[in-house]
Amino acid sequence: MKITAIDKLTDKIIAGLRIRRGDDVSYLLTAPLEELQVGARRLQDYFCGNHIDLCTIINGRSGRCGENCKYCAQAACHHTGIDEYPFLPKEEIIQNAKANQDAGANRFAIVTSGRALAGADFDKAIDTYKAMHDKLTIGLCASHGLLTREQFKRLRAAGVTSYHHNIETSRRFFPQICTSHTYQDRIDTIKIAQEEGFCVCSGGIIGMGETWEDRFDMAISLQELGIESIPINSLMAIPGTGLAQQPALPAADILRTIAIFRFINPTANIRLAAGRKLLPQNGATAFRAGASASITGNMLTTSGTTIKEDMELLHTLGLTNHNDDSTISCSTCGTH
Repeated sequence: MKITAIDKLTDKIIAGLRIRRGDDVSYLLTAPLEELQVGARRLQDYFCGNHIDLCTIINGRSGRCGENCKYCAQAACHHTGIDEYPFLPKEEIIQNAKANQDAGANRFAIVTSGRALAGADFDKAIDTYKAMHDKLTIGLCASHGLLTREQFKRLRAAGVTSYHHNIETSRRFFPQICTSHTYQDRIDTIKIAQEEGFCVCSGGIIGMGETWEDRFDMAISLQELGIESIPINSLMAIPGTGLAQQPALPAADILRTIAIFRFINPTANIRLAAGRKLLPQNGATAFRAGASASITGNMLTTSGTTIKEDMELLHTLGLTNHNDDSTISCSTCGTH
């Protein structure tokens, strides 16, 4: 049996090698997809076992965002017809979190629109997190934009252990999708969160017009930041946004991206997010070729997959969302 370059690279990564910025890994683009996926599966099996981490989100405050991210349905500069509402009542959020906990999700996040959650709304979020921490056992995650160090300290004290903040794309391409804040603003926020003890969940969106070089750069940047959970969103072009006319990515490109991210970030949870419906069998092939996690339930403004459906899918694939092997190193971001 012929030993390929992908086989050799997989063996080296298992032995401790890590791909670094500047390394020539162009063969990850030219290798047959199936060959690349076999290597990604070996890495996933070695570093993550058969555990698939499932997290859920609630859109805690919707719309009227002053930022100009081209992909976003919630930006005020776009006209998408989405529901707009202020911060949800505490009781509604807790009820939603408990339902997700009871359905088997590992983590629950409140996500809010806007550059940063502040003032009375941030106080409401803290009160809600404290109540969930007292009443529930599900891991708590937050996604509230560009927060200050003091805000992170308050979140940590309220029982939140994970913070979500995407870098979205490469540093080079970022100004093509957003000019109301910078790529460095996002990096700085991530570093403060890590300094305050949070496990950070950070990834991005593919299919916005970026190149493969941009995707490699994003994967390397996430590795350099030590990110433990990496959501990969495939753009679902929403009418009224700045990327409304962007064509959907072919499934093969998405699957190759997932596999490449596994090679570059072997110990992280590579997390399926928006755009799963673009994949064969709603992502089933990805779960056995690099993806060790998923957002489940509804996305922010696009429909996702129910927790029940995902639990059934994992069972069919011989996977579980409970990690009973303490020797597996793949991150259970936010549960520690």
